[in-house]
Amino acid sequence: MTSSTLPLPLRYALRELRAGIGGFGIFLACLALGVMAIAGVNAISSALTDGLRTQGRVINGGDIEFSLIGREADPQELAFLRDQGRLSVIAGTRAMARTADGQTTLVEIKAVDGLYPLFGSAALAGGKPLSGTIGGEGTQVRAVADPTLFVRLGLQPGATVTLGALTVTLADRLTGEPDKLAGGIGLGPRLTMTLDAFRASGLIQPGSLIRWRYRLELPPDVTPAMVSAKALAAFPQAGWEIHTRDDASPELRRGIDRFTMFITLVGLTALLVGGVGVANAVRAFVERQRNSIATLKTLGAGSNLVTSIYLTQTMLLAVFGIIIGLALGAALPFILAYGFADYLPLPITPVINPAGLALAATYGMLTALAFSLLPLGRAREIGVSALFRDAIAPSRRWPEPMFLLLAALPVLALVALAVVFATDRKVALVYVGAALGAFILLRVVASLLMALARRLPRAHNTPLRLAITNIHRPGAATPSVVLSLGLGLCLLVALTLIDANIRHQLSAAIPDKAPSFFFVDIRHTDAPRFEAFLEKAAPEASIERVPMLRGRIVSVNGAPVEQVKPPPDVAWVLSGDRGVTFADKIPEGSRVVDGQWWNPDYTGPPLVSLEQDIARGLGLKVGDPLVVNVLGRNITAMVGALRKLEWQSFGINFVLVYSPNTFKGAPVTDIATLTYPHGASDATELALLKRVADAFPAITTVRIKDALQSLAELAGQLAMAIRVAASIALIASILVLAGALAAGQNSRLYDAVILKVLGATRGKILFAFVLEYGLLGLATAIFGVIAGTACAWLIVTYLMNFTFTFLPVPALTAAFGALALTILFGLAGTWRILRQKPAAHLKSL
Repeated sequence: MTSSTLPLPLRYALRELRAGIGGFGIFLACLALGVMAIAGVNAISSALTDGLRTQGRVINGGDIEFSLIGREADPQELAFLRDQGRLSVIAGTRAMARTADGQTTLVEIKAVDGLYPLFGSAALAGGKPLSGTIGGEGTQVRAVADPTLFVRLGLQPGATVTLGALTVTLADRLTGEPDKLAGGIGLGPRLTMTLDAFRASGLIQPGSLIRWRYRLELPPDVTPAMVSAKALAAFPQAGWEIHTRDDASPELRRGIDRFTMFITLVGLTALLVGGVGVANAVRAFVERQRNSIATLKTLGAGSNLVTSIYLTQTMLLAVFGIIIGLALGAALPFILAYGFADYLPLPITPVINPAGLALAATYGMLTALAFSLLPLGRAREIGVSALFRDAIAPSRRWPEPMFLLLAALPVLALVALAVVFATDRKVALVYVGAALGAFILLRVVASLLMALARRLPRAHNTPLRLAITNIHRPGAATPSVVLSLGLGLCLLVALTLIDANIRHQLSAAIPDKAPSFFFVDIRHTDAPRFEAFLEKAAPEASIERVPMLRGRIVSVNGAPVEQVKPPPDVAWVLSGDRGVTFADKIPEGSRVVDGQWWNPDYTGPPLVSLEQDIARGLGLKVGDPLVVNVLGRNITAMVGALRKLEWQSFGINFVLVYSPNTFKGAPVTDIATLTYPHGASDATELALLKRVADAFPAITTVRIKDALQSLAELAGQLAMAIRVAASIALIASILVLAGALAAGQNSRLYDAVILKVLGATRGKILFAFVLEYGLLGLATAIFGVIAGTACAWLIVTYLMNFTFTFLPVPALTAAFGALALTILFGLAGTWRILRQKPAAHLKSL
């Protein structure tokens, strides 16, 4: 096809592009950044999901896993499992490890049989196989442990620790577990021993919180679904939690989905902020092409042809920017896999994800189209004489209604895509509403700022008068600066305050009112003796003790749990075993909001009380039935009362509380908390920890400060990932800010030339521009701090259920950073203007 056969708009657009793409750098960078974020996160999500699927056997530890908590499989269940394939048995629990010099720490015990692992291999620092390293008989056994345990206790391989009734030699450092992801997040370092050694430790007691995992390697012609169906049919009340190689870690998969949605929304934010840069670039492009547009119209070109030419040129450039973004996004999983694989906690299989790339490209094209149409439409409707006159008196005329409707269509398409492809559409709708509200509010702020500047009394100081005039002059950059800087600063302040509040709550606010210790695996018969010991060891502290069992919800209001589709914030209740308790009175830290609590001597059918929000999410109300499998028995209870809980108190709270007659005669263990009225020093807590470990070695003690430190580290890692992702939107904001200020340089050049001719010095002109940029930056920073603080307050208060604390230092640091950024970018272009000689420019005026 020759150039003469191309459509006329495309032919003219290509001719225009021959002169280069000057002025479209911000345009291309904004589109490339947003598209890269969306394409990259979809590619990484696909790579992680494929990694979980292709390595499902290794992650799951077998083709299928049946897990029980609180009890072992009985002989009939074991016989059934052995008939299905090669069986490996693993047990897991928490315990206290004690050294000879009195140091104590919490460890996660993993007891394995001789077939472990069925797939993959465990890695030891010494290079020896796991099976030949752990073992032993009697009370002298060998184990391996995570390097963290050696560091925490200051030990070397060959040292000994005491676990329950066992003296354990730490033979080597455990540097890799093939099934580590399936174990979830632990509160202590891993310690791996043989199953025989674990049985000899004395830690296995009736009702102990031990998870027993039964993993199978199936024959090639047998699928996990077939075995799962047979097991549920043969043992309907076993209470098994079943994981297969096809869905080795449902929680992890859901986490990947949620993180993907979040980063996609961040990418959309970058695109929306970048859309302002697109609009600025197109507006500046129309400004540069004013003479060409006027000439084309003079020669008889219609408005449709003119619009088509420049819209085609804009879309060609958009395609170029989108291709750059797609290439960078598609490369991200390969960069992670081959450059950072050793640092990733998840398996990653890099692939090209065509669907994700197509979605990112669609987002990019719609954004470019949405933000380009209005600037082009304005030039379309202006006559030839008005186009020339726009140089000194810009018209405020809007495009015709039909063109406005066409410009709204890509915006609606963006909204539809964001909602349809979101894993949580409610969150997506909230995001769309917040984004639309932010755009409108920032535009109102810019208009109010310009109106205020216009109505201020005439300043006697010349630089100040010039600065205020520049804020509201025709063609002022105020709307673009406020929009780009305001969005970026609002996001930055919100993320900063959320992160700071999480750290503040975990490190300062919660410990003041939280217990110092949690004690678990207290045998019911030993509970009175243990409580008396605590009262003597810490007479000033308060002690709370309740019985506990583990159970799994199997039916909700007559519907099997597999058919129940609760909202994401409630789904965790159905994902596995939960702690349940029974009580004759309302637990502390909760209050009944619906229904009625049972009498202390109640002897009727089993009743259960649920947390209010959980019950609402499951569709339960007072009087509805709920079936929970506890110790291999399905217990049906009617909902008798709904409660409101204070989760942030860190006290003993249960989603499910039953009437005492429900579990009469069942083997239960107790859990307890110990709380010092005004806190306690580390020395006091550590001394008590040692005394409890010496006197009751089978009881597991969780020190809240240690648990909070683990949570704080996890929150810090998550916050870092969020900040890295959000930096894309912040970079887009900075680019748009730079572009908006650069777009006004021609006007400033005109001002500087005239002022120099009238006798103004460089210093006065520079001071005027500093005042202008400072006033703009300060006004936008104030709005950004207020809006970002409001967003952080809503998220911390209503989504995280924390008490929000305004922390001025991080918020004001972000605000002053934005102020400095505005002045810096403004002066970067202004200094070049001040160096220009007036004579060269006066000729063209």
